[in-house]
Amino acid sequence: MGERQCVSCGKYVEEHLTDCPFCREPLPEIPHLRATLQREGGPLIRRGLLWMLLAAVLYYFAAGYSPLDFPLPFARVLTDYLLPLLFLGGLGQATYGFYHSIMQ
Repeated sequence: MGERQCVSCGKYVEEHLTDCPFCREPLPEIPHLRATLQREGGPLIRRGLLWMLLAAVLYYFAAGYSPLDFPLPFARVLTDYLLPLLFLGGLGQATYGFYHSIMQ
């Protein structure tokens, strides 16, 4: 068991007592801070939106829409398969997070 200090006499008493056994003064109630449960959907939605943004920015540069010229060419499999897959994965993650936050 934990102990706490009496505000009147300064002696240590057990945590569950409501009155000090030494000076008979009532002890103030200890505020118990409850850990608020964070909704599980928030981080999932943000992560999914970040994946979607990353896929969109990479696709912008890899598909040649950017005015910048890159010295190395990007593989076609990147723009045809991998970046849309990353975008759809982010969309699925965000949708799952939204569903998860609604169901709690």
